[in-house]
Formats: sequence, C-alpha cells, structure tokens
Amino acid sequence: MTLKDQQTPTIQVLERTFALLDMLAAHPDPVSLKEISERTGLHPSTAHRILNDLTIGRLVDRPQAGSYRLGMRLLELGNLVKARLDVRDAALGPMRDLHKLTHQPVNLSVRQGDEIVYIERTYSERSGMQVVRAVGGRAPLHLTSVGKLFLAHEEAQRVRAYATRTGLTGHTRNSITDVTRLERELAAVRAQGSARDDEELELGVRCMAAGIYDDQGKLVAGLSVSAPADRLEEGWLEKVRVTASQISAALGYRG
Repeated sequence: MTLKDQQTPTIQVLERTFALLDMLAAHPDPVSLKEISERTGLHPSTAHRILNDLTIGRLVDRPQAGSYRLGMRLLELGNLVKARLDVRDAALGPMRDLHKLTHQPVNLSVRQGDEIVYIERTYSERSGMQVVRAVGGRAPLHLTSVGKLFLAHEEAQRVRAYATRTGLTGHTRNSITDVTRLERELAAVRAQGSARDDEELELGVRCMAAGIYDDQGKLVAGLSVSAPADRLEEGWLEKVRVTASQISAALGYRG
C-alpha cells in the first residue's frame, strides 16, 4: 500500500504507517531516514516520529542511528497467523469426519490472551443444539474444555496470575470460580490428556476436548465436541483424541 492507493485507511497516521512498512519491506537492507522520506513523500520529522514509535513496538528495528529495517515482531506475528491458517487447513477434513460420527458440533479453537477464539466449526441442524458462539466468538479459558488444555500447560504461578487477572468469573452454577478447584481440575487434565466442560460456560451444554500440537511440540489449538448435556457420549472422547492426533500429525508433530 502507498499513499496514492485509491483505497486508504480513514486514519491518516495508519496510512502513513502502512506506507513506511511497505517501503521497508521492499528493501532487504537498512534504509536511511532520508531515503525513507524521499520514497514515501513524508516529511523527515513525520517519518522519524512514526518510525520511533514502531521501534518501541518492535515492528521496526534501528540497527544504527538514522537507518531502519523491519522488526522481528512482524516475524513473530506472521508465524502466529501462519500457524492458525495451517491448523484450520489441516483440521477441516478430520473435523468433518468427526462430525459425521457424532452428529454434534465440532469446534477448533486457539488461545488469544485470557480467552479462546473459535476459528472453525462443523455442525448441522441434526445436533439439536443451537450454536451460540459462532466462528470468531470468544470465551474465558477456565470455562471451556479447550481453555483448560491451555491452562494445564502453564506453570502454577501463571495459572494463579490468570485467576487474579480474570477473577475467575463464572457463567453458570457449574462454573469453576475458585483457584484451588481450578488447580485440581488442571491436574486431572494433565493426567488424562483431555479436558471437559460440564455446563460451565452454558447450562445444558457439555464439551470434551483434546489438544493439537505443531512440529515443535507446542500446543497450538484444541479440538472439541459440544453436545446437549444429556447426549454427550463417553465413547466420543477417544474419537476426539484420535482426530486431534491426526491433525497434529498433519502439522508435523511426532510426539
């Protein structure tokens, strides 16, 4: 994107920021402030001010005074996006197969901060369950089966910090709102390699989940089946685990 593009942001500083990032992206080596100003048409003081803020945010590096290049944070963010896209691509076929076996909603979720985000779902009207949280929806970690998987991979200190930040707010009478009880639940998750939500997010809905791992052995997503509380079958758990393992293998996991 350049300053002359027909479709530009409505906030001028963002338009200028995009122009600076695109300009730096076109050059493998550090670029001087003078050249940046000439190529973007921005006044040197304006370019310097924006570049300074981008440097603070690690979106831009300043290898030496007066020269700039793209920062490592862009690589970090890009890898996160890549991982999510890869997970979705790898998961969709196995999710559909699992849905055919259970006839219940099958969800793919990732962690974002203190919440999970639903990034894919397969379901049909035959499930008899209204899907409340659509793709893009969010939910607290401690109230969801997938969220518990991510918390179970955290150190005790981080779990307690999460509890302090969120206050472990509950949504139903079954919600876990006590940190000691949460720690017991997470210990069970680690021992079993799977997690459950027993009407903790929504009354009348139960879930079971297994983790999805990448080629580095990192937990990158969770696969879950949701069903009306009286229809969730225990035999589905092994199917969820097998499906999650298939997706992990497609991502290069060899654990």
